[in-house]
Amino acid sequence: MRFHIQQESDIPASTQLYNQICFAIAARHYPPGHRLPSTRQLAMQTGLHRNTISKVYRQLETDGVVEAMAGSGIYVRDQQKPREIKPPPGPRNRVLPDAERQVRESIDGLLNGGCTLQQARDMLTREIDWRLRCGARVLVSTPREDIGASLLIAEELAPSLEVPVEVVPMEELEGVLETSNNGTVVTSRYFLQPVEAIAKRHGVRAVPVDLNDFHQELNLLKELRSGSCVGLVSISPGVLRAAEVILHSLRGNELLVMTANPDTGSRLLALLRAAGHVLCDRPSLPLVEQSLRQNRSQLMRMPVVHCAQSYLGGATIDQLRKEIGVLAA
Repeated sequence: MRFHIQQESDIPASTQLYNQICFAIAARHYPPGHRLPSTRQLAMQTGLHRNTISKVYRQLETDGVVEAMAGSGIYVRDQQKPREIKPPPGPRNRVLPDAERQVRESIDGLLNGGCTLQQARDMLTREIDWRLRCGARVLVSTPREDIGASLLIAEELAPSLEVPVEVVPMEELEGVLETSNNGTVVTSRYFLQPVEAIAKRHGVRAVPVDLNDFHQELNLLKELRSGSCVGLVSISPGVLRAAEVILHSLRGNELLVMTANPDTGSRLLALLRAAGHVLCDRPSLPLVEQSLRQNRSQLMRMPVVHCAQSYLGGATIDQLRKEIGVLAA
């Protein structure tokens, strides 16, 4: 698989490469155990500096997507195998102003409420231990058939949390938690019930995240004239199914709707030929733009591409930070 960096894009080149590698792995272009191209090979292919590519590989390793083998290279990690979690440096251990005063006031409050010092100590220890366990890592889990939804969630969570974020198919979640039950499992509300059942068996918490309301995108679709063709492109089949249902509820049969995953070349090309407007998620955007450039001569007109910049709701990341005890930056 070849990677392409769109220099004119507002998305940083390192993010474009990270997203494309994640997609290639999720789509099994690179199966577990596959050796990824060297930094030199990727530099020649993409035009990026080798330091930038090394930074992307380090981030992929931190996120549990790949593993580095000294003297051998970078390999796609088998998600069924446990790995040592090394929390990246961040502000979560930073001492807050007046922290000692706040601790004393909290203990005084417990004592005034009738607790003994031993009881106060036990309660504080249990709460701290619980939060440390919950905040050790975040496991994003959805069924394997819609692992793209996990990738979308993880992509937005990773920059905002000071803990490792891993993508684990729901079918493999049981085995991962048997190895280590530290952490918090995150999923979309659609998959909460089965994920929560697995999490409870191992004494960990399952937290749903709320999706973006896609207000701008919905307003655009409401204003399209009847008979327009709309293309929907996403790495998540579940997103595509939900978007079709929502669009039909808004416009009935007034619009022709086509869907495609960005790795299905012929289907994507047919969509780009027919659609006047294309809506896609961020990981799909580089591949949509690449297909448009490569097939410009086959297109009677260029569709207008709209990229949804956010998959998660505005408040859901802040809420998750509080849930797992990560301090505000």
